[in-house]
Amino acid sequence: MTTRLILVDDHAIFREALRMMLRAETDIEVVGEAGNGREAIDLARELSPDIIVLDVGMPDMNGIEATAAIVDRSPQIKVIALSTHSDRRFVAEMIKAGASGYVVKTAASSELLRAIRAVAQGQSYLCPQVAAGVMRASTEDPQRRRSGPPELTRREREVLKLLAEGLRTASIAARMHLAPSTVEVHRRNLMRKLDLHSVADLTKYALREGLTEL
Repeated sequence: MTTRLILVDDHAIFREALRMMLRAETDIEVVGEAGNGREAIDLARELSPDIIVLDVGMPDMNGIEATAAIVDRSPQIKVIALSTHSDRRFVAEMIKAGASGYVVKTAASSELLRAIRAVAQGQSYLCPQVAAGVMRASTEDPQRRRSGPPELTRREREVLKLLAEGLRTASIAARMHLAPSTVEVHRRNLMRKLDLHSVADLTKYALREGLTEL
């Protein structure tokens, strides 16, 4: 099955380089290109691609805003961020906006194909450079994170990790030797503390915070 793709970057030469790289792949078809976030939103509506590979830093409308708009209107379309930035803040904002993958431009030649194929199969993908940054951030001194997200209990972190790994309530209860009702209480507490409203949102949070395997 062919993955239909839109490339979005404000540098035409870079888009051309990506298109040339992808042209040799029989399972990937570039069906459109855009130079900014607003064009990407319009093309997404018109062409309904499987995946949009989208630059984070663009004029007029940046990749974070464009991703949020695209995913909100067409949740079946997956977004892979492609950026010069590997800073955890950019990664976190893109994932929060709804991106399914994040690849730094310096690694595009080796990592973009892996990201496209992983996301096409319903997986999330962070290139190794980005994943390493997320993992480092998750082990930093707690004193440096006082202004960060609400503190979770050990039990809540365990439940969150297992939810993010795809386990259902009964399986988590068995793994942790808890009653299913107790697991549900932890899940509701997690959603309340983090102001999240679905298991999918909890999974993205766990990935963003380095609480599960990448």
